[in-house]
Amino acid sequence: MTKTHITVDREFTVGPVPRRLFGSFVEHMGRCVYTGIYEPAHPNADENGYRTDVLDLTREMGVSIVRYPGGNFVSGYHWEDGIGPVDQRPRRIDGAWHTIETNAFGLHEFAAWAKLANVEIMEAINLGTAGIKEARAIVEYANHPGGTAWSDKRRANGSKDPFGIKVWNLGNELDGPWQIGHKTADEYGRLAQEAGKAMKLVDPSIELVAVGSSNSHMSTFGEWEYQVLSHAYDEVDYISLHAYYQEHDGDALSFLASANDMDYFIESVISTVDAVKAKRQTSKSVNLSFDEWNVWYQQKGDAEDQLHMVEKAPWREHPRLIEDTYNVTDAIVVGTYLNSLLRHGDRVTIANQAQLVNVIAPIRSEENGPAWRQTTYWPFARVAELAKGQILRTVTSGDKFESKQYGDADVVDVSATHDADAGRVAVFLANRGLEESADVTMTLRGFQAGRVTRAEVLTVPEGGNRFTANTEDAQDAVGLVKLEDAAVEDGQLRVSLPPLSWAVIEIDATEA
Repeated sequence: MTKTHITVDREFTVGPVPRRLFGSFVEHMGRCVYTGIYEPAHPNADENGYRTDVLDLTREMGVSIVRYPGGNFVSGYHWEDGIGPVDQRPRRIDGAWHTIETNAFGLHEFAAWAKLANVEIMEAINLGTAGIKEARAIVEYANHPGGTAWSDKRRANGSKDPFGIKVWNLGNELDGPWQIGHKTADEYGRLAQEAGKAMKLVDPSIELVAVGSSNSHMSTFGEWEYQVLSHAYDEVDYISLHAYYQEHDGDALSFLASANDMDYFIESVISTVDAVKAKRQTSKSVNLSFDEWNVWYQQKGDAEDQLHMVEKAPWREHPRLIEDTYNVTDAIVVGTYLNSLLRHGDRVTIANQAQLVNVIAPIRSEENGPAWRQTTYWPFARVAELAKGQILRTVTSGDKFESKQYGDADVVDVSATHDADAGRVAVFLANRGLEESADVTMTLRGFQAGRVTRAEVLTVPEGGNRFTANTEDAQDAVGLVKLEDAAVEDGQLRVSLPPLSWAVIEIDATEA
């Protein structure tokens, strides 16, 4: 058994829990939209064609904000194709994912779906094949009340009230050679500056996200962020981060330690952002939007090959693309990414797990069939539900393990929050030990700690192994079960975590 001691103190906090940290992503890619959230012929579809089973799971999951409509897709997408009478909308080639886009689902359909799902919209604009004119027009169309050409067109298309979209992505992954409209940092920085300026002249209340490096292993990483913000710092409110991880060649320990890389990525971008802030001698802070993150078992490891994954396939509508099936190990790792985001919640104030349905997603669905929760659904759902109030700083000491790719890592990974209004502390723990249980004690300074009110764990089910997954035929093979060995004694939480597990523990805790 490994041993870990954790200390939290009521007075030592990171900051308030940003509700936008629990975001997701809907892209016109594969079956995320069509037969995912939208399938008019499905038995569970409502009068607008939305799958109510997927809507129910989205609400249960606690998603707060959803990025739309891409992704690589948006760099070749013209939003005007998705408005007006559906039977008059054009069919287009989508070069990003080598598919046919029918445009049966567009901005109005997504806005109505978002209202039903109780999520905020995060709209991405095309700065690949489009520019300032189109950026300004969509803000007017979406947010202006009326009396202008674009806002009156929205009203004529059936939406009298503005959509009121506050968060806008200024393009997607434009440092990537695979991106339609790939640009240098100077080219993109100037375009983002001018597009952002034009958009805020239409609606000064909006918040803008500049494109950061597509991942921390890009040759442009660091220099890209610095140059882009040197142009657009005054116009933007966030810069984006994207990261995907997978287990390579059976190296489970590196995979389990990969949150180390997420920590590094976040802290490096914070340093770069603040260097620009210092150079400009401004009091304005730019925060981080980690608007794509997840486990993704890419067929090719090089990000430059993404565009070529499907190019040899025939042109068709919403084919199956990257529909990864997630197992126990993946769920534990996703839990550590959520911990990393929480630990940096003072600067990472938006995050979007990519994507919501079918495409590397926590929710799976079948055409004319069921929808179900993948293993990765559960850590997200519980953190979104219980992480409220203030993020507590955690100090951890105890056993570590060595990984080939990411160095030393704590066997037990943790984040914690304090909800003063409810008088609760929520603790989120991952035991990354493959074979050993973890004996954990947690000292709660500044609290009058009472009883454990909830203790749940996700781990290898009886008769299964770390690769066990939820499938259409076994939808509940992996889930959360009651964690028996969790109790508060003399102001300390004591818990025994089974090998390879993710747990959530909620404690009655008032101010001492």
